[in-house]
Amino acid sequence: MGTAAEIITARVRDRVREEFGEPGRRGGAGRIAREEVRRYNERALNDTTPLIDDEHGMTSEVLAAVTGFGAIQPLLDDPSVEEIWINEPTKVFVARGGVSELTDVVLGEGDVRDLVERMLRATGRRVDLANPFVDASLPDGSRLHVVIPDVTRRHMSINIRKFSARIRDLGQLVAAGSISYQAAEFLRASMTAGANLLVSGATQAGKTTMLGALIASLDPALRIVTVEETFELAPGNRDVVAMQCRQASLEGTGEITLRRLIKEALRMRPDRIVVGEVREAESLDLLIALNSGLPGLCSIHANSARDAIGKLCTLPLLAGRNIDSGFVRPAVASCVDLVVHCELDRSGRRRVAEIIAVGGSGESHTIEASTLFAQRDGELRATGRFPLNDAKYRAAGISLASILAVGER
Repeated sequence: MGTAAEIITARVRDRVREEFGEPGRRGGAGRIAREEVRRYNERALNDTTPLIDDEHGMTSEVLAAVTGFGAIQPLLDDPSVEEIWINEPTKVFVARGGVSELTDVVLGEGDVRDLVERMLRATGRRVDLANPFVDASLPDGSRLHVVIPDVTRRHMSINIRKFSARIRDLGQLVAAGSISYQAAEFLRASMTAGANLLVSGATQAGKTTMLGALIASLDPALRIVTVEETFELAPGNRDVVAMQCRQASLEGTGEITLRRLIKEALRMRPDRIVVGEVREAESLDLLIALNSGLPGLCSIHANSARDAIGKLCTLPLLAGRNIDSGFVRPAVASCVDLVVHCELDRSGRRRVAEIIAVGGSGESHTIEASTLFAQRDGELRATGRFPLNDAKYRAAGISLASILAVGER
C-alpha cells in the first residue's frame, strides 16, 4: 500500500490518460486531482486511513507529479527562482537575485531520469550515448541543458534557465536599475535609426533580456525574424517569425544549423534579423547579412565591449581557410554600430556596464571604438562622446546632441 500521494497520483494519471490520452493538460488534470483528493478524504472518513489535512497542498503535489516536473515543479513555479541546476539527485541548486543556494529538494536516480525524459518528451530532442548533450526549450520558454555520463562523472547534470516575463522593455530595465534613463533613450533612438547592435556579457549577465527589451522598442509594424539555437526570445511584436536549430536524426540527417537559419532568414523579407547568440562560424553569415543593408541584433559572450569586437573579428575565421582577417575586420568596422556590455556584479545585480560605438575602416590591426556610456560611482553615465558615424541618426532625423548631453539622467 503506497502513501496517499502515490495512491491519488496513480488514480489521477489513469483518469487523465482515459480522458485526454496524454497527461499534459494541466487544467483538466487539476480538476481531476481536486476530485480525487476529496474522494480520498471522503473514503478516509469511513475507515482508519489518516485524513489529508492540506487538500490544496496535496492537489499541487499530485498535479506536479502528473503534468509537471515532480519535486522541482515548485521551484519552476516560484517567480523568485531564476535558474535551477541539478548536480546530483541530492544536490539541487537555485539562483535567486543572481545568488546561488542549495535547496532541500532530494531526488532519486530514477526521478532524475524520469525528469529528463518528461522534459524532452515534447521537444523532439534526445539525449543518449551518441548525443550526450542536449539543449531544448520547455513549454514555458525556459531553457534546458542536459549532460549525461560518461561525459559527467556519475550523475546527469541538468540546468534550467527560467524564462522571465517580468522585464519586457527598456523602461522596465530602467525601473530595475539595470540601465540609466538617458542610456535607454539613446538605445531606443538607435533602434529607430536602424543601428546594428551587439549585446555582450558573461553567462547570466542579462544579454537575452537586453535583446528582448531592444526588440520591444522597435516599431510594431516591422517584420522581425529571430534565429536561435533554442527558443529563448519571445518578442511581442506583431510580425515575428522565430526559428531554432534542429539536431540530426538517428541516421545523422536533418540537422539545421544557425548558419542555415541565418541564410534562410534573409529570404523571409525581414526588417530586422535577431541572432540569439553567435559562438562559431555563423558569425560570418551574420556579418554578410548586416553588410547587405539589413539591420540586426546579436549577443556574444565576452569580458568587455571591446573584447566582444575582437571576438567577432575572430569567430568568422572558423568558417574556412578562405576567410581571413583582411576581410573580417573591415566588415565588422563597417556594419557593427554599437556594443552594449552587460554584467552580473557580486551582489547578483544585472546592469549595463558600458556602451561603445564602433567605426573606422578596420584596415589597421585595431577597430576604432568610442565609449559613449560608462559606469561611474555606480551609475551608467554619458561620457560626452558621440558615435564615430552618425549618418543613420541624421537620416532618421535624430539629434544626438540632446540625447547624449553630459549631466542628463
